[in-house]
Amino acid sequence: MRLLFLLDSVENPASANALLGRRLAGELTALGHTVHLLELWDGQTLPPAPPRGVTAHRLAFADERLMNTALENGAKGGTPVPLRLARLAAHPTAVAAAFRQLVLHAPRRTVECRRTVQQLDAQHHFDAVCAVCAPYRTAFALETARISGKKLLWQLDPYASNRDYVAPGGFAREGKLLDATDAAFITPQALPDYEGGPLTPWRGKVRVLGFPALLPGADVPPHSGTRCVFCGSLYPTLREPDFALELFAALNAPDLTLTMAGGGWQRFEEAAHRAADTLGERFVRPGPLPPAQAAALEAGADILLNLGNAYDNQMPSKLFGYLGSGKPVLHLAVSDRDPTLPYLARYPLALVLHRKDGVTPATIAALRRWLADVTGRRLPYEQVAALYPEFTPQRVAEDFLAVL
Repeated sequence: MRLLFLLDSVENPASANALLGRRLAGELTALGHTVHLLELWDGQTLPPAPPRGVTAHRLAFADERLMNTALENGAKGGTPVPLRLARLAAHPTAVAAAFRQLVLHAPRRTVECRRTVQQLDAQHHFDAVCAVCAPYRTAFALETARISGKKLLWQLDPYASNRDYVAPGGFAREGKLLDATDAAFITPQALPDYEGGPLTPWRGKVRVLGFPALLPGADVPPHSGTRCVFCGSLYPTLREPDFALELFAALNAPDLTLTMAGGGWQRFEEAAHRAADTLGERFVRPGPLPPAQAAALEAGADILLNLGNAYDNQMPSKLFGYLGSGKPVLHLAVSDRDPTLPYLARYPLALVLHRKDGVTPATIAALRRWLADVTGRRLPYEQVAALYPEFTPQRVAEDFLAVL
């Protein structure tokens, strides 16, 4: 079978969704299929090399990166609008990108992606083209692309029901997108939208697909002390660091280093400074990292920290990469309906702490006991894979092919 995956890392060069798309592409290639990637990137941080045997085609969008930086992705608060526009005006290509997106409603990313998909399909005659979402620029490009094979969506993040932003057109727009596709892959948390929810008419088009994130981890290099690591982006209301920072400041363990890599700290600087006042050099913020550096940071960790999402229809794929490592996982839940909780309940080296319980002496004592018990321990990969078979790359590839 000949397949094309559409990946978008323009906003986030370390995009987990793009990483998972590459991983599935590699697994399908190993099974004997011919797989191409069309990678949309920011023109600054080159995507990783494709998996062995996979052909990559790339489109750079430095103009949209500059536009997003100048306009702060349209986020509320932050820099006043006149200053954002002044920054935008300093980059003519960014001005053109903004005009195409905001005035013409024809973002270059979508237009160029559609054109390239059609060109590649004319050359290679794909059996199927799959847009890996979010973001959804590639999905809208595929929606109207004239191709010979099937059109597939892999919705690793929801569209209309994504509660941390208002999706243009809402469920009606998502339904139109589904009308144009042959099948869509969703996470289990999205099922309620299709079973009695606003997307029920399209239930027959969707299949649940796991994250191909469960992989064996490398051994931790020798080092002193205990390293606790989080790699990921922060977002107001969706994924915030305050509970974690208060917790580790109260713990104040002299041999533990907390490293939190990734972007989004602009709204949380005050909380970060308070933690740094207590922890000093034991609190490290390296900022956004290329995928290889983030992976190396996690590989060297003793404890992996996971920040729970505030919304019950979103589950971080990163969690299953954590579990595959066999390392202890500290999960900080902010919602009673956190969708990761049933999975963590099956993991022997997990500790779940709830923000609603507060940073109390009892909470700190429980964390201290858990750290003493699990630091240095690892679960064999075979044991973890038996617990979560649907999240192994091999199983995900089988389930993907079953739909085709």
